[in-house]
Amino acid sequence: MRNFRGIVAEMMQQQVPAPAQGMGETPIQRIRKIDGKLTGLKALVTGASRGIGREIAMALAEEGADVAINYNRSDDDADTLAMSIEVMGKNTWVYPADISDYGKVQAMKTSLAKYLGPIDILVNNAGINVDKLFSKMQPEDWNKVLAINLIGVFNCTRIFLEDLLASKHGRIINITSIVGQMGNIGQVNYAASKAGIIGMTKALAKELASKSVTVNAIAPGFIETSMLAGVPEKIRERIIEQIPMKRFGQPSEVAKAVVFLASGDASYITGHVLNVNGGQYL
Repeated sequence: MRNFRGIVAEMMQQQVPAPAQGMGETPIQRIRKIDGKLTGLKALVTGASRGIGREIAMALAEEGADVAINYNRSDDDADTLAMSIEVMGKNTWVYPADISDYGKVQAMKTSLAKYLGPIDILVNNAGINVDKLFSKMQPEDWNKVLAINLIGVFNCTRIFLEDLLASKHGRIINITSIVGQMGNIGQVNYAASKAGIIGMTKALAKELASKSVTVNAIAPGFIETSMLAGVPEKIRERIIEQIPMKRFGQPSEVAKAVVFLASGDASYITGHVLNVNGGQYL
């Protein structure tokens, strides 16, 4: 479902001229066309309205891809992102959907097929955290995180698999986490969900290798996002001391890794977990 509220508002603020009526263009004036590594391809990024997902969507568009934006909340953020992509001269489609609901993901696919066409690249980025010590964790805390972070990856991958198999450039890129590799206090549910993504990535890569669809994962370390912004300063300093590069990563650095795995440069890479963590290995 296309949402123009935030797009139109920001377009007016920036005085971007709308196209002439009847020209077949979207309501955003196309400013420049982009040719890049992903020109002619279509991508879907889940959880794309903010943070790492937003940077991934922008980076894919900057390399020439048309990008579908999935999100569950944050209408205005999604609209603003869509406008940013469309002024590059790339097509986009905004669709709010809870990816833990199989039926809602099916409805999203129907909409994207009608308005954007079949996708070539799926980036499973959407994720949440509900952090508590395991002794205080309730079933709903466990179920909610697993539903979005792991079952959501299954839902999107299973439903869009037909598109990816039909593409000559099928790419599945799953965003996992360093927490799924090394664990973390207070994040048993999150660690389990992200470790599950790694196992899923490796198994599915073997199933789809003969069909020329690559399946890889990216494991970000501690990245400067809103999730990290809520961490007390003393704990932030303690985390930085454990990172060899002595700084947090930037969402754009994760996005560049996604572009690499989505491009033809990574055509012989599958079943791999690419760490973007500043050298933090345990």
